[in-house]
Amino acid sequence: MTSCPLPRSRYEKILLGHGSGGKLSADLLQRIILPAFENPTLNGLEDQAILKLPVSKGRLAFTTDSFVVKPIFFPGGDIGKLAVHGTINDLAVGGAKPLFLSAAFILEEGFAIDDLDRIVKSMSLACKEAHVELVTGDTKVVDRGKGDQIFITTSGVGWVPETCSLSIANAQPGDHVLVSGTVGDHGIAILSVREGTLFETPLQSDTAPLTSLAQLILEVCPETRCMRDPTRGGVASTLNELAIASNVGVKIQEAAVPLKNEVKAACEMLGLDPLYVANEGKLIAVVPSRDSEKVLAAMRNSPLGAQSMKIGEIVEDHPKRVTIQSRMGAERIVTLLTGEQLPRIC
Repeated sequence: MTSCPLPRSRYEKILLGHGSGGKLSADLLQRIILPAFENPTLNGLEDQAILKLPVSKGRLAFTTDSFVVKPIFFPGGDIGKLAVHGTINDLAVGGAKPLFLSAAFILEEGFAIDDLDRIVKSMSLACKEAHVELVTGDTKVVDRGKGDQIFITTSGVGWVPETCSLSIANAQPGDHVLVSGTVGDHGIAILSVREGTLFETPLQSDTAPLTSLAQLILEVCPETRCMRDPTRGGVASTLNELAIASNVGVKIQEAAVPLKNEVKAACEMLGLDPLYVANEGKLIAVVPSRDSEKVLAAMRNSPLGAQSMKIGEIVEDHPKRVTIQSRMGAERIVTLLTGEQLPRIC
């Protein structure tokens, strides 16, 4: 006589049963997810999170994003930390104070439980540091070879004051374009690990929560036109989106764009343009020219903006186009990214 044994609760690898909604799913939730994100809303295990908002006046900000980075662990971070920071930053550059997150995990059969635990703990620490709560989520498991280890989808809710009105359609001729630090760090850090490129100084991803820096900019300059975090497609794509939305031209100076030597060297070696390389802890701000210097001074007093620079300005010429003036004085058009320059970076 044979019997079907109960599934063991301690496994080293993800099984298809971990996505079944049964005993293995519950065990994964109780062992790894709930202890990491301890809060009353999540602990209730309802099908939805019912949230109390902090104030009655203002507006909700809502964003969602998916993260498929490879490798999942990289210098300066991992896919979990990246997912939290990426969602927080999309809220922050809209002038919102991030409050709540959700997370959905797509796990591949055979994925190491220890790696999942490491990622979840990293996400938990990132949430605590940013003063946000992860309040709901989901987990699914796909067949071995169908998911490339782990994908994470995060959504975020934040609160925007009534007085704040940021938009990429707000830029006006004469405004200055500021960037909060060296560009291309994240994309090249990922690429260096993937391709085995070694630098004398290990290059770290710049992944970081931008809420404090964004709020500082708005305190110093309430008339800030817009802020964006230049992730996929880098600075070039962000500025093109702004130029199109505002029907203006953007002119930047190559000499003003801050670059780490390692990023510059890697881009030259690999034939990449750093303006198209992804960032995960930098923002672009467009501010009236009269406020540019005081905003820059405030940004440079923040750890996240110590290397801030004015890289260009908004112009009436060539509306809906971005140009860059080289160190030699030549000018060329900077288009939207065509194709995929660096696969699987965020």
